[in-house]
Amino acid sequence: MNATLGIDIGGTKTLAALVGPDGAVVDQARADTPAAQGPDAVLRTAADLARRLGGAGPVGVGAAGLIDPATGAVRYATDSLPGWAGTPVADELARRIGRPVVVDNDVNAAALGESWAGAARGHAHVLLVAVGTGLGGGLVRGGAVDHGARGGAGELAHLPAPDAGELTCGCGRTGHLEAVASGTGLARAYRLRTGADVTGREVAARCAAGEAAAVEVLATAGHALGRALAGLVALLDPTTVVVAGGAGRALLPYARSAYAAERLPVHADVPLAPAALGDAAVAVGAARAAMTRPAMGLPSGAGPGPGTGPAEPSGRPRSVTSPHTFPHTTETEPR
Repeated sequence: MNATLGIDIGGTKTLAALVGPDGAVVDQARADTPAAQGPDAVLRTAADLARRLGGAGPVGVGAAGLIDPATGAVRYATDSLPGWAGTPVADELARRIGRPVVVDNDVNAAALGESWAGAARGHAHVLLVAVGTGLGGGLVRGGAVDHGARGGAGELAHLPAPDAGELTCGCGRTGHLEAVASGTGLARAYRLRTGADVTGREVAARCAAGEAAAVEVLATAGHALGRALAGLVALLDPTTVVVAGGAGRALLPYARSAYAAERLPVHADVPLAPAALGDAAVAVGAARAAMTRPAMGLPSGAGPGPGTGPAEPSGRPRSVTSPHTFPHTTETEPR
């Protein structure tokens, strides 16, 4: 059976998976992402995993940051991967492993994976929201990722959210959805309410244990998320909304009630479904992209072939700039 390689490059882990034609993961390997060592080390780690697993044909990559859908380069990235902005991921990884490469944003890849082989299998129009340390979104239309004009379609972190109040978003502004419905938002809201400085993961755990303050924080965040998703369903008309991420799992019960109250009757059959692919979602979606989209990065004649040692870049990554940036934090576990 031919299997396609998909790679998830995140701020904390890099995961590579061989994915069969039915979406099943047949083998995988992972490594810590050497984020602090810069883009060269990050790409070297991804290339090492690619050579370890092998596979046939193009390689798919789901990477943190705003990805140029035409070139596979990073237009914008947060501090989770220092120096990542401007990195030509498709070109550099193709040169290192000697195979064509297709690159997309990691949440877009997760949305494609869940629509193909996960919670939304068989659905061609899917909205995925990833709620972890931050808040990300991906949109699938007709079975393919809708990137929009600049690669930022499906981004929902910066939607206005009345429940956010004066909480500060990762972009520096207040009143955005990410400021309340994210692991960072949970931690900040809990600190303002109780004075205790704990992680979003801990707030969720305290909520599960029945602590009143934590329950109130998650109820507020879930209400904000559910209302926003109802509005997005009215705008985008998907058949399924998939909720992913550690904070997403914690918020889902509260989000469902607000979502049901706000959505239009015509969308009563559009569920909020928990993600099904877990840690493999990005790699599975990246593999699917490699199966269905033209490669952006093509191996040069000087590039190494499979099984050879990692090549070093010939210089600093070229700069890829855009006046339109979308802060996109996609780690899926609340901190």
